[in-house]
Parts: sequence; C-alpha cells; structure tokens
Amino acid sequence: MTAVVESGEFIDEVAIDEAMLAASTKDGARVREILAKARELHGLDMDEVAVLSSVSDPELMAELFAAAREVKEAIYGARLVLFAPLYISNLCNNDCLYCAFRVRNKELKRRALTQEEVRHEVELLVDQGHKRILLVAGESYPKDGGFQYVLDSIKTIYDVKRGNGEIRRVNVNVAPLGVDQFRELKASGIGTFQLFQETYHRATYGAVHVGGKKKDFDWRVTGMHRAMEAGIDDVGIGVLFGLADWRYEILAMLQHIHELERAYGVGPHTISVPRLEPASGSDMASHPPQPVGDVDFRKLVAILRLAVPYTGMILSTRETANLRSETFALGISQISAGSRTNPGGYEEDEEFDAAQFQLGDHRSLDEVIRDISELGFIPSFCTACYRLGRTGMDFMDLAKPGDIKHHCDPNALSTYLEYLLDYGAPETREVGEASIAQKIAEMDPIRRAHTEKMLAQVREGKRDVLC
Repeated sequence: MTAVVESGEFIDEVAIDEAMLAASTKDGARVREILAKARELHGLDMDEVAVLSSVSDPELMAELFAAAREVKEAIYGARLVLFAPLYISNLCNNDCLYCAFRVRNKELKRRALTQEEVRHEVELLVDQGHKRILLVAGESYPKDGGFQYVLDSIKTIYDVKRGNGEIRRVNVNVAPLGVDQFRELKASGIGTFQLFQETYHRATYGAVHVGGKKKDFDWRVTGMHRAMEAGIDDVGIGVLFGLADWRYEILAMLQHIHELERAYGVGPHTISVPRLEPASGSDMASHPPQPVGDVDFRKLVAILRLAVPYTGMILSTRETANLRSETFALGISQISAGSRTNPGGYEEDEEFDAAQFQLGDHRSLDEVIRDISELGFIPSFCTACYRLGRTGMDFMDLAKPGDIKHHCDPNALSTYLEYLLDYGAPETREVGEASIAQKIAEMDPIRRAHTEKMLAQVREGKRDVLC
C-alpha cells in the first residue's frame, strides 16, 4: 500500500509557469493537433492544456467547444445527474477571506442542525423528488458531538423513508480528515468524498486563508491521499475560480490528478468548478482578485472536459440558469437544483440569511428538470454505480472507453420516470414522457429492449430498478 503523502510538492509551480509561458502562441495547427488528440478520449497533458488555455481566436474557440461537445457526448451522452446540497452547520474555525462562514464574520447567524432538524430537511428534499444529497458542513463541529456529528447526520439522512422516496446516496464535503476518521466515513456508506483546494497557488492560498487549520496548504492538498488510503476510492476535487489565474489553477489541478493516478491508479470521480460569488461579510467574494468572465468560464469547462474526459464535472446553483444551460454540452455532467446553502434553508426557504454564498439559479427542482429536458438532456437521479460496486478503478475502466453509458442511460431514464410519476408537475411529466420516448427510439435494439423492460417495472410500481 502506498505511504500517505504529507507534502504538496507534487504541485510544481515552476513547471506550471513554464508551460503557461511556452503556450503563449497563436499556432492554429498546434491547437487543432491537440483537439484531434483529445477526441481520442485519452486526455491531455499539462503542456497541451496550457496551449488550449491560451486560445482566443474565435474560430479556434468554436473548434475547442465543438471538440468538448463530442467528448462529452462520447463519455456521458445527454445525462445530467441531479443532487441537492444539505448544509448541516455553518460553524467554522477557519478565517477564509472569501467565505461567509469564516470565524471572524460577525454578520452570520451561526447554527448547527439537530438530528431532528436534519431529518426534517431531508424529508423536504425527498418530497421534492431528490435521491442524492451532498452533505456540507463548516470546518468545525458542535462541541458535544465532534466528528461523530457528521456520522450521525449521515445515518439520519439514510433513515428517512417517505412513501416511494428516500435518499439513496450521500456524498460528503467536510474538512480534510486523518486516515482513521476517513475509515469511519467510508464505513458510514458515503458515495464520493469531496474536498476543494480552493486555490493551488501557494502564495494566494496563504493570503486568503489567514486563520485556522485550513491555513495548512499541505494538509489540505494531501487530503485525498488519506481518503484513498482509507479505502474511499471515489473522490471529488475542485477550485474556487476567481482567487488566482484560472489557467494556473487548471494546470495545477491536472498535476493533482496525475499524482492521484500515480499513487493509487485512479483519479478523481468528479471535478467541481465554482466561481466566487457574493457572500455575507466578505468584500473579496464581491470583488474577486482574479475574476473569471463568462467566456473564460465556458472555455475552462471545455478544456477540463478534454483534459480529463472520464471525470464527472459538477456545476452548482452559484451560476445563472442561462450560463448553466450553456455549459451542459461543453462538459458538465452533474448539477445541483433547488439549492439552499444555509443550515435549515429548505424549511425556512431562505436563500441568503446564514448562507455560504449567493445563488445565481433560484429555480425549483421541477423547473430545472423541465428546462433541461426541453434542452434535450436526460435528468438522472441514478446512484447505481455506488451501490453495485462500480467505483474507483471499476468505474474508470468503464468510463474511459465510453462504456459507462450502457449502464447509465437505462438507469437515468428509469430514475427520471420515477420522478415524473411520483413528483413531476403535469407539464413536466408531459415534457418528460416525450423526452423518454425519444431517447428510447435512439437506442440500439438490445439496449432499447432492456430499458423498456426497466421502465415497465417502474410503471408497475417498482422503484430503484438497477442496471
């Protein structure tokens, strides 16, 4: 077994700077050569990603976006997995200048949900139709509970049953842990452990993290090593874009990915791409040091899709509905919907009070589903891979050649039909039924027959039909 890495020296700033400097070129032939390689679905190296990040010519940009659409379709098809964040606490001991949860922010109302309150929030999410939750907590826990508070909350979430409704998978975004606590987290039955570096640029990291354990760059960047050492083989990484140069960030992220592949044979299951949004008590959140405009944001999504084609990409409700829809075809494969980012937000229906950041997409889950279905995508509530053992290396073996869609497409359609029958508004059900019929018609005969059998079981009242 690989020894746990304790230093983030694998983030090589000199190599990143050299790659960015060398990539300052307008060589269209080189760009097209890289895009041709990307279409082979084997990913890209750091120098190639640096070249794509320098593209500004409109014609080359259009070709970049076209290549990203092809790769997204080849690996993930039209599926968009839906989830909801559940903030159980905004207690935090860190002082991160961009975050409303930071310990010195006196404007924020502090709160940690009781287990009964957690249960009620989950009931509200289940009643909307959600099947997948991302548990989020500030990087401090109630004094009378400690880390056990997180484990208790996971159990509470899984215990909720509401007619046909339940949460089938809990993913977790909490402070980086030691190996022993990661083992406890693994034993609790989580799906993906998610941890964002925020910024891979050491100087920037030190400047924006001015208090608390999060000041330790190395402890945070090696968190995924400890998670994998503990047996968690599905991990999700991310950057908070706007703190440092986005081009630097995606190159450093690629180094992180390659390091995990070197050490454990498997890279991240997901990559998240949040941008800085206004947050209570944070001037930096409203005035990002290195703002990322919409054009560059779409470009970085497309580049990441080409660079790491097998990895799911997550976009939250930080972004507006219009921008979210523009990125679906470019690489995004998972989205949150109907989100609240404050503890107790689903009960109180408050979007900003005690919240971590301001939302850009305020639509309900049903409105999001109807919209993405009309755009030609398949809303999916599937959690089958987690529960059938298709995680880590087993998932990558299917995802890298594009074979995962043979499992995911039928599961997406069956879980979508569950939603329509149990929760969908009449107009959403009408749109959804038409969309399902169209997707089935596009399948080859064998997959079509199998999918129709699954859908028939759902219509007969069976739920959680797995492929």
